[in-house]
Amino acid sequence: MLHLALFRQRALLMAAAAVVIVFILWNVPAFDFLMYPLRLFVTFVHEAGHGLAALITGGRFDHFVVYSNGAGVATTSGGARWFILPSGYLGAAVFGALLLYLVNTLPFPKTLALTVALFLAVITLLFTDLLTTAFLVGLGFAVVLVLIWRFADRGFAMLILNVLAMITALNAVLDLFSLVDNSGATLGNISNDAAAFSREIAPLVPPVVWALLWCAIAAALLLAAIYYGILRRIKAV
Repeated sequence: MLHLALFRQRALLMAAAAVVIVFILWNVPAFDFLMYPLRLFVTFVHEAGHGLAALITGGRFDHFVVYSNGAGVATTSGGARWFILPSGYLGAAVFGALLLYLVNTLPFPKTLALTVALFLAVITLLFTDLLTTAFLVGLGFAVVLVLIWRFADRGFAMLILNVLAMITALNAVLDLFSLVDNSGATLGNISNDAAAFSREIAPLVPPVVWALLWCAIAAALLLAAIYYGILRRIKAV
């Protein structure tokens, strides 16, 4: 019981420290060089979400790319398009919220870091091209997490995982806010997910409606992770 109480205290401390770090990274331009790889990581998770949704619904996940400007494209075939299209934004939201919940509730953060590293490595090796931006992002973060598993203490592992989870989940929500404002925009010949969903699945519903719905789901996931993973446990400390 004492061990569990100590874990909860450390988890709350590391979560609070992560909030401060994320706030600084987000608001201090001098740290843009640190935010850049994190932004590419969010795109990596986003595109992987599209591909995994295709696999889950019986389709194919051929590969995906991450561009240096933070954009990305996943190439899939078959599967359920109604599930694949929103699974980029919502997949990133689920990844961030789930990681945030797990790191603050499970008392083995180093094992969790290794698990995430293995997940990233498998996705990278199976679905990205050698030495592309997506390959370097996925394998780079996997290596960092393996090093954390091998050499860091539990507190540092919790801190890094909290930062990674918060930035991924927050980016998913903020990207969807941006999508609401630009729900009809296109990038070359590639329409954004909300516009594609409206065109292919529900032509009578404007893209902004889908963007708003996905935004609400992503925000709800993040708030649920914060409450059940952090706030509710304050009373137990």
